[in-house]
Amino acid sequence: MNDFEKDVERILITEEEIRARVQEIGNVISKDYNEDNDVVAIGILKGASIFFADLVRAIKIPLIFDFMIVSSYGDSSISSGEVDIKKELEFDVHGKDVILIEDIIDTGITMSCVRKIMAGRGANSVKLAAFLDKPTRRKVDLHIDYLGFTTPDEFLVGYGLDYAEKYRNLPYVGILKREIYE
Repeated sequence: MNDFEKDVERILITEEEIRARVQEIGNVISKDYNEDNDVVAIGILKGASIFFADLVRAIKIPLIFDFMIVSSYGDSSISSGEVDIKKELEFDVHGKDVILIEDIIDTGITMSCVRKIMAGRGANSVKLAAFLDKPTRRKVDLHIDYLGFTTPDEFLVGYGLDYAEKYRNLPYVGILKREIYE
């Protein structure tokens, strides 16, 4: 155990569980599209980077990769309700099938807004793949097309999820001890 792993109260989702579920999601996405689809996988940075990398390797159809940095949190752990695009796409999504790949859906505000933006830019379809979902925190109605795990309302770290930019490199999802963030 590394020193910073002592900040984790307990492991919620193991590395093995993650690996199996990501492969399952990749298989479903591979069946939902075919080689005639022009698919753009958009990773929402930074949190989704690890999920994105593992998921796109599990998808067995041609993809275009792109990334956005989008936030409704700023430096806070509570959503401001305003969406800020900090890094824009490099590719045009008009006429393409978009898969937004996000680490965690909390209030749903950010992804609801990004989904509308993609539709407004003329995407053929816009689907959402989320590694984690905290439905008890939802403030808007949001359908998740491809979901990894539903989680309790705890402060989660690991597998891309952070607290103050730390813990992203843990290979599992853990619950952060309260004394670390309070």
